[in-house]
Amino acid sequence: MENIIEVKQLKKDFDGFDAVNNITFNVKKGEVFGLLGPNGAGKTTTIRMLIGILKPTQGEVFIKEYNVRKEPIKVKQIMGIVPEFADAYTDLSALRNLLLTGELYGIERKKSIQKAISLLKKFELYEKRHQKVKTFSKGMRQRLILAMALMNDAEILFLDEPTSGLDVESTRLIRQLIRKFNKDGVTIFLTTHNIEEADLLCDRVAIMNQGKIIAIDRPELLKNIMKKISSIEVAFKKDLKEEDLYFKGVEKVNKMGDKFRIFGEKTLEIILSLIKYSRKSENEIISLRMIEPSLEDIFVKLTNKNENP
Repeated sequence: MENIIEVKQLKKDFDGFDAVNNITFNVKKGEVFGLLGPNGAGKTTTIRMLIGILKPTQGEVFIKEYNVRKEPIKVKQIMGIVPEFADAYTDLSALRNLLLTGELYGIERKKSIQKAISLLKKFELYEKRHQKVKTFSKGMRQRLILAMALMNDAEILFLDEPTSGLDVESTRLIRQLIRKFNKDGVTIFLTTHNIEEADLLCDRVAIMNQGKIIAIDRPELLKNIMKKISSIEVAFKKDLKEEDLYFKGVEKVNKMGDKFRIFGEKTLEIILSLIKYSRKSENEIISLRMIEPSLEDIFVKLTNKNENP
């Protein structure tokens, strides 16, 4: 499969601070590619360099055969962009926003109207097409902005945290639409700090932290890592020592206040061992829960830092 994005030794320096530090990766045509990392990891800076808004300190970006820095107009003709804090013109209607976008792309009026109506229906905004955007909910505005990005029949769509801050219904709809447009042949590049979103949407993810990409793989990589560093938090009625909880399969036990956090891959077996221990020792379990690892835990694991999860 051919590459539609090629990033070569990309770097962005802000007054001596490396926001993006010498990253190289490719995105294949037709895939959903996710850039996953916490806030401040360098995701937004990266996407801004990819779409030509921000000039790199070093390195090159190619969209198809075009150099983003040298041929910005040609690049913009084949991409749709939804920045994290984008907004439509709030005093205009949803339909007028789409038609204005069509005018900016130089789309013929009749074709622009047809395209706008089609998108409004797909994004479940057709009934509100004449309503001013300032009356829309955040989820409705995000759907409209996504529709605006698709007015020019984009070959590649850049989405910066597309579901951030949205309600469950809007999040579900936007994810469905991302899958739909990808199925229709649109390459999707999205940033997210949400592990679940990366798993649900992406063919591959690049995991980014402190300006560097520390892994690129299928979301299955995340699942495998999460399985290895998932933990159990347990509290007993009576006092006990950490060494009392080193059952078969337990790799580490940390005491945290009046609770214990137990690490090991075979969490179900460990839970059964805890229940058996509780009955045998007549020490009642007063709380027990599974704890999924955070992004920070995953970064620690990937970068082989000898720190506690």
